[in-house]
Amino acid sequence: MLRLSELKLPLDHGEAELPAAICWRLRLRPGQLRDHHLVKRSVDARRGKPIQLVYSLDLVLDLSEREQERLLQRFRGDPHLRPSPDSTYHPVLPAGSGSNGTATRPVVVGAGPCGYFAALLLAQMGLRPLLLERGPAVKQRSADTFGFWKGQLPFKPESNAQFGEGGAGTFSDGKLYSQVSEPLPYCRKVLEELVAAGANPEILTLHHPHIGTFKLATVVRGLRQRIEALGGEVRFGSRVEGLLLAPGSRRVQGVRLADGHTITTTAVVLAVGHSARDTFLRLEECGVALEPKPFAIGLRIEHPQPLIDRARWGEAAGHPRLGAAEYKLVHHCRGPGLKGRSVYSFCMCPGGLVVGATSEAGAVVTNGMSQHSRNERNANSGLVVPVTLEDVRPYGRFEDDPLAGVAFQRHWEQLAFAAGGGTYQAPVQTVANFLAGIDPDGQGEGGSTGVVASYQPGVRGANLGGCLPPYVMEALREALPAFEGRLPGFCSSSALLTGVETRTSSPVRIPRDRTSLESLNTPGLYPGGEGAGYAGGILSAAIDGIKLAEQVALAVAQS
Repeated sequence: MLRLSELKLPLDHGEAELPAAICWRLRLRPGQLRDHHLVKRSVDARRGKPIQLVYSLDLVLDLSEREQERLLQRFRGDPHLRPSPDSTYHPVLPAGSGSNGTATRPVVVGAGPCGYFAALLLAQMGLRPLLLERGPAVKQRSADTFGFWKGQLPFKPESNAQFGEGGAGTFSDGKLYSQVSEPLPYCRKVLEELVAAGANPEILTLHHPHIGTFKLATVVRGLRQRIEALGGEVRFGSRVEGLLLAPGSRRVQGVRLADGHTITTTAVVLAVGHSARDTFLRLEECGVALEPKPFAIGLRIEHPQPLIDRARWGEAAGHPRLGAAEYKLVHHCRGPGLKGRSVYSFCMCPGGLVVGATSEAGAVVTNGMSQHSRNERNANSGLVVPVTLEDVRPYGRFEDDPLAGVAFQRHWEQLAFAAGGGTYQAPVQTVANFLAGIDPDGQGEGGSTGVVASYQPGVRGANLGGCLPPYVMEALREALPAFEGRLPGFCSSSALLTGVETRTSSPVRIPRDRTSLESLNTPGLYPGGEGAGYAGGILSAAIDGIKLAEQVALAVAQS
């Protein structure tokens, strides 16, 4: 098979035009193209040019060996025609190789994408993992979270948008792409397992695939069922409070749960997510090596989705082949005192909602969420500013406190809670008032702007200036007009800001050996995913879980 990429066709092309374009591009005679399979499809919407669809395809050609050699020779040096790469994932141990029961079963802590994929791979290799999740199963978790958002249930610290089956990604857009380059077999393995668990098969071919919140609930249940069918076990309501370590060597011997029970194991995959602040503290008390890590904070911006569609697609807005438009923005600041600062869009959710994502009482945290259809009235995105270790150091308990970033996040989340009235409502302000420094008009902020705030559990007009550090606010004020120049209407009256966005990534890293992936000072502990500072989304966290499972399996095989 050969792979042809960067084949561009008009937005309204017919079905017959695709094979015809392949033959024209490769100068094939009729009948030499036996079949073609879609690998990826994306959109080229660069300003000033007609919108085109861009295809990557695997081709089955009716060519003799000599004819194929001539074809490749003719296109030598063309990066868009090459033999199809092998995307097959090969496990480090054969399926079922660890099923003899001689080894202590590995323990996985956390049922987010990293933990679930670590457990799935361990189960597929016959190692019968035990997965411990502090929160409830996704059905109960969904009821608790949506009940809180609707004001029908109180906030529950162990069952919310951060904690419970599926992790933080369950209440998100379910994006399955990453800025980190990962080997193709790992990416393909994740996508294929998600499809097997109930995701739409289109995620295998879309350039920017996503699952959507309601569908994610089905998928995580499917992953759990696959793990259990292979001999693994998943326990909910099981918060890990500490590690059992061998004296002297500090090698892992087990875990201690919040109810006092202990579980013996020689391998713990730690996949607790970026908001497990109490777990970070327990790890520090156990002497596990931790270090602070940069992250980013800011606000959520919300527009009517048609405004973004028009800004991105122009006259093609609303075309059924395009769907709800996305955007990705970056601005490098130049103003006084802002040198080296930047502002970028984060977790953009077309046709979605702004939702409450706190994991602690007395705090307001925002995030974005979309269903698979992406058909809600508004588009939203985080607009965030990176914060450095120097920025967070004053919030630490002592010099070089590894948890200083946690204290920094908590400080601004609590101020947002107060600005919203102390009832879990979020503070909001129109972009116009934010840029002009005008105090909002209480509950009515945004009421006549053309965009209705979607945040649940509700909003309250407030001056956002007191909800984030001054340098973050000034960076945002510089970036917003620049974004207007790239997306007309971005700073119009139909734009609303909601505070605060603080959980962009973990403020902590748990350093690990590059080869074995074990903690640097705690053998048998395998930290991974977003919480340990090694991933930035569902796909990269799931891939990290696979890599952790591989190292655990190799360690078991060698023991």
